Amino acid sequence: MAVKDPTAVERANLLNMAKLSIKGLIESALSFGRTLDSDYPPLQQFFVVMEHCLKHGLKVRKSFLSYNKTIWGPLELVEKLYPEAEEIAASVRDLPGLKTPLGRARAWLRLALMQKKMADYLRCLIIQRDLLSEFYEYHALMMEEEGAVIVGLLVGLNVIDANLCVKGEDLDSQVGVIDFSMYLKSDDDIGGKERNVQIAAILDQKNYVEELNRQLNSTVSSLHARVDSLEKSNTKLIEELAIAKNNIIKLQEENHQLRSENTLILMKTQHHLEATKVDVEAELQTYKHSRQGLDEMYNEARRQLREESQLRQDMENELVVQVSMKHEIELAMKLLEKDIHEKQDTLIGLRQQLDEVKAINMEMYQKLQVSEDAMKEKNEIIGRLEDKTNQINATMKQLEQRLQLETDLKIEKEWRQTLEDDLQKEKETVSHLRIETQEIITLKKEFLKLQEKNKQLKRLCQDQEAALQELASKLSESKLKIEDIKEANKALQGQVWLKDKEATHCKLCEKEFSLSKRKHHCRNCGEIFCNACSDNELPLPSSPKPVRVCDSCHAILIQRCSSNVP
Repeated sequence: MAVKDPTAVERANLLNMAKLSIKGLIESALSFGRTLDSDYPPLQQFFVVMEHCLKHGLKVRKSFLSYNKTIWGPLELVEKLYPEAEEIAASVRDLPGLKTPLGRARAWLRLALMQKKMADYLRCLIIQRDLLSEFYEYHALMMEEEGAVIVGLLVGLNVIDANLCVKGEDLDSQVGVIDFSMYLKSDDDIGGKERNVQIAAILDQKNYVEELNRQLNSTVSSLHARVDSLEKSNTKLIEELAIAKNNIIKLQEENHQLRSENTLILMKTQHHLEATKVDVEAELQTYKHSRQGLDEMYNEARRQLREESQLRQDMENELVVQVSMKHEIELAMKLLEKDIHEKQDTLIGLRQQLDEVKAINMEMYQKLQVSEDAMKEKNEIIGRLEDKTNQINATMKQLEQRLQLETDLKIEKEWRQTLEDDLQKEKETVSHLRIETQEIITLKKEFLKLQEKNKQLKRLCQDQEAALQELASKLSESKLKIEDIKEANKALQGQVWLKDKEATHCKLCEKEFSLSKRKHHCRNCGEIFCNACSDNELPLPSSPKPVRVCDSCHAILIQRCSSNVP
């Protein structure tokens, strides 16, 4: 008999134990008829069997102090592959009584069973065999087909309801020993079981052979397809090689034909060169005539430039005359109903306006300076253009001398191109000068507008200065009269008014009061005058008309009816 692989025997034994455990758990749970708890023996044996299955082929991991084998590593990997497992892992880490990785793994298995997702979690784990290879050997149960079978068996546990208390249970120190007494049967059962195992092994081998045959058939079909593609590509390359050879023959024929055509073209070119020399001489004569026209155009542009310069000089002279001129215009102002302090405030505001006008005048002068600088820059550009024109004329003379000495066609063509470029540049220069002339005309119009605005501002300034002078003179006169009135009031204090019945004649002209000679009573000194004698008037800000004042004390007179006049 052939010697069996011990790891395969171990996997088979663990698979059989898992089948027995899961089958017994489901049958006992259904017969039990209620929710299972932690003390239920078949459930405890199931966890022990699952622990042995997960430990099979586990690599020894080197820690800081010693070597250990734990199943918590691959189970902890599940939360990265299955996001719903994050809650389970977090709950296991938060349990206070767990101190070892094995205890955490046992708690994880119990929580997964209660969630009825143990099969889903382990299915995600066995699919990622490249990640499992970090924890398990290549011959481990979880790396082989037995692991997938166990995961399929775990789906049947979803019919069981379990209520397990993980928090208070000591999971670190439990000893995982399989109790085989729960799975021992009679001899008949054992014989029937062995037959079932043999039949199952034969069916597994049959399935394996069929799967292997299927893979071989797919490999053969892929190889046939590859051979067909290679044959097609080979045929295509042969056809392309034949086409390339034909193309080479055609290219050789075309090369021979092109060489013969090149010889003919060379002969024609020589005849054409001789004819071209005659054309070049004729074009040279034409260029001379066009240069004369260009000189005339340049002289016309220069004449216009001189006229513009003279016009600019005349504008500058006119500006100087306008700055030196001053016009005096009288402006009538009404006295506002304000007192002396308000008039002083008005005087201050007018002075501020005068300062603003002076600032505007200064700004206009600065703009004029900027315009003059721009005109100077344009004059410099015109001078540079004249120098360049002289250089071009000198170059043209040199080119004429060279044309008389040299006859090579290539050099003549280059000279011709150079002369045409210079002619084009001269045309562009003339157009640029025209544009600048238009700009100068525009600047002239703007300057006239600014000059008119300056005149208006000067007029406004002169009007305001005249108003200020007039206002200042009136204010000084008012102050003097007020001071005289105050002195007269001080001198006449204590006097008694003359009674109206007793005053029948004017004090100055001594004529009797009547309708034409009305009484005017001084409210300060008490004297009474007629309207013909009291002609001394004083303007007041609170009155639209000037009022009459007393000749003695300069106080305001009050008009009164005569006693002998109704």
